Amino acid sequence: MIDTIIFDFGNIFIDIDYNLTQEALKKLGVKEWTTELDTLNNEYEVGKIDELQFIQGIQKHTNNADLIEIRAAWNALLLDFPLKRLEFLQMIEGKYRIFLLSNTDATHIDKFEHKFGESFARDFYSCFEKVYFSFEIGKRKPDENTYKYVLNSHNLTPKKTLFIDDRLENIEGAKKCGLHTWHLDPEKENVTQLLEFIKSIHD
Repeated sequence: MIDTIIFDFGNIFIDIDYNLTQEALKKLGVKEWTTELDTLNNEYEVGKIDELQFIQGIQKHTNNADLIEIRAAWNALLLDFPLKRLEFLQMIEGKYRIFLLSNTDATHIDKFEHKFGESFARDFYSCFEKVYFSFEIGKRKPDENTYKYVLNSHNLTPKKTLFIDDRLENIEGAKKCGLHTWHLDPEKENVTQLLEFIKSIHD
């Protein structure tokens, strides 16, 4: 019986399109997303470097774009957050223990809070028993230690916990920790279908 749900953030609650950031960075001169840039991103996502170091790191790959342009390009992927998803979350918050576990960085979270407003963000965060952002905890999915960190911090039982993510590698990491999983396809599925999914597990 599922009593706990751990949600991802991007493409579960807020719609994102990585292509928009890639295109915006290309316009600034970033020809390709290199291994060096990937490493830089991972370091930023676990809080090893700050925003200035990260954006300056990208700047080296641009046509001398300024930091504000790069920050805007980096945030281009953040799209809509349909209100019905927040309302759904508010409806189920008393029925399950719910947590947020997201690979993200300070730049994206700052943009989210400004784009949708502090009161919206506060309403969203308050639905969760605890919010875990990779840049704050120094761990990121799909590392098994990331899931174990959340499980152990709250004495959660893996077989009673459902993890929801749109990225397959993160789902695989959760499975290794014994969690039930929903690999949500944002093209065809919506988090508001959660109760139907849980019913299918129990049937």
